[in-house]
Amino acid sequence: MSDPVMTLAKLLLEEVFVTEGVPEFTFVHPPNYNEILLDIRRDGKPVILEGQSGTGKTTCVRRILTDLEDGKPTEYLTARDAVDISRIEAIAREQTAGRFVIDDFHRLAKSLQERLADIAKVSAELGGKAAKTKLVIIGINQVGSELIQLVPDIAKRTGIHKITPGGPDDIAKLINSGAERLNVRMLEANAVYEETRGDYWLTQQICQSICTAAGVIETAVETKDVTFDIHAIRARVVDRLRASYYPAVKEFCRGRRFRASNDPYFKLLRTVGQQDASIVDLNGLANAIPEVRGSINNIKERRLAVLIESKPFVERHFYYNPETKNFAIEDPALFYFIKHLDWNQLRQDCGFHEQGTDFEYEVAISFAGENRELARFIADSLTTLDVSVFFDGMFEANFLGKAWAQQFKQIFGHKSRFVVCILDKHHLAKIWPTFERELFAPRVVDESVIPIFLDDTKFPGIPQDLVGIRFASAPDGPNWKRKAEDQIIMKLIDKLSE
Repeated sequence: MSDPVMTLAKLLLEEVFVTEGVPEFTFVHPPNYNEILLDIRRDGKPVILEGQSGTGKTTCVRRILTDLEDGKPTEYLTARDAVDISRIEAIAREQTAGRFVIDDFHRLAKSLQERLADIAKVSAELGGKAAKTKLVIIGINQVGSELIQLVPDIAKRTGIHKITPGGPDDIAKLINSGAERLNVRMLEANAVYEETRGDYWLTQQICQSICTAAGVIETAVETKDVTFDIHAIRARVVDRLRASYYPAVKEFCRGRRFRASNDPYFKLLRTVGQQDASIVDLNGLANAIPEVRGSINNIKERRLAVLIESKPFVERHFYYNPETKNFAIEDPALFYFIKHLDWNQLRQDCGFHEQGTDFEYEVAISFAGENRELARFIADSLTTLDVSVFFDGMFEANFLGKAWAQQFKQIFGHKSRFVVCILDKHHLAKIWPTFERELFAPRVVDESVIPIFLDDTKFPGIPQDLVGIRFASAPDGPNWKRKAEDQIIMKLIDKLSE
């Protein structure tokens, strides 16, 4: 820093602290950089890089390919691009010769992952120049172990590497390298590490914002001391990211079909934003945080996956594997934005009501076996409309080994926002419906029991003047489903939307 300024080449700020592409001047080699380089350099050997978002997996691979300078062409493909997916499918089908980097591998269909795993196995077995297809696979946590589970015997012949966030020394090196190029002294740089916790992309972004706020947009003519308020810098970054991410966050939170009371996606995202990592196991998260357990449980089996698949704008930003229950925010910029959102403002912007209770189900259906077909139709119709429903036929596997009596006490007692009971002479006569009725009858005074009357049977604990839905069409009658939609489903949706 004491050398004459004229010896420094003039560089633009965005060339030094880089938020898009591979940094030329501020790239920090991860500790296992050389091991990764050797595996990528070796002909045919499959390579897998996994790690949290923001750890620089893709940047590391691109830098290695530049450093190799071996003249071998490399095709870079990502599972986020429909054209690239077609190309990946062709490679899997034809076992195309060449070196291929496949990013976001976890987003590929499982059948395509399996075919690529088979190619990796063949390459691992042949080894050296005999293997015509070289695969470098990049994905989020556990992509390597999941691939090995698909083809277990390739483990020893595959280079599996995990890139971890940078430590304090790594981040200090990145900051100092950039500061020297810009001819500035960044005072209290340790505050940057405290803010970014080793996220390389975020460090680049924060440093760029610090310099911008200080008026440094290129190499300074004279050495300049740069001070900053990390809270003010955070606000600048979040405000800058708002236009890119707020619409996607809002669309995710409002769910597939908006209702002012349907906020489990909002609660999930807010909870993920309070975590240290951008990849979470929803089973573990639900068990660890009772306050949102109901919200997470009622969307993690089906509804969350359907939401993401049904909205391309949401799918670009959020990832969910319903089999492993792993939910991921893969873009580090988006994760940072979510961590520092004004959630009260977002709740208002989404149009949600404030709710004091976190219900696991919006609706629990009580019925006698003779009315199962009607109950199933109601459950399926409400589920299609993005309502979380407890219908025993949907959850038998979830409750294997558990006592129904204990589960029903919770579901009909307090885990559901409303109980929809299909009442007729069978409900009065049967043991299980009677047991359920005893559980939910005390909730009549809370106006959370919605009866569907199929006949004029009178029930203890159910007032005769309780307003409900009268439905006379039998499941074997003409147009009964259309009548059920008009007379039951639409009325329930109106009630749920209050």
